[in-house]
Amino acid sequence: MAVKTTKKSARAKGPKQKSLSPEARAAYGEIKQGIGHLEKSIGEINRGLRAAERKIEADARARVRELRSHGRAQLAVLKAKRRDAGNAVKSLTTAAEMSWQEIKLSADAILADARGTAASIIDRLRTAINR
Repeated sequence: MAVKTTKKSARAKGPKQKSLSPEARAAYGEIKQGIGHLEKSIGEINRGLRAAERKIEADARARVRELRSHGRAQLAVLKAKRRDAGNAVKSLTTAAEMSWQEIKLSADAILADARGTAASIIDRLRTAINR
């Protein structure tokens, strides 16, 4: 034989909850409203942070592009100086009337100029990176 079970009441067993007083209900409502305002503020802050991150990232990408462009231009100048130095050495070595001392002085001057340019480029790039 099957035993019939009765439905339990919808109320949970345990101590009865007291009704909140109107003041307590009002305070509870104010607290919930304050929490809602905090959630909105948190959302606004998160949106602001994401916007700031996007702007910083875009600025960084633009700066990298600018530095690359500047670096390529300076590298082209340095390569031109290297070509000039190589051409000067070739022409100097073929000049029979010049002494080796003159050739060395000319080559040293050309190389010193190239080193100065390279050092200047490096300083400008370091300055740009550390801005």
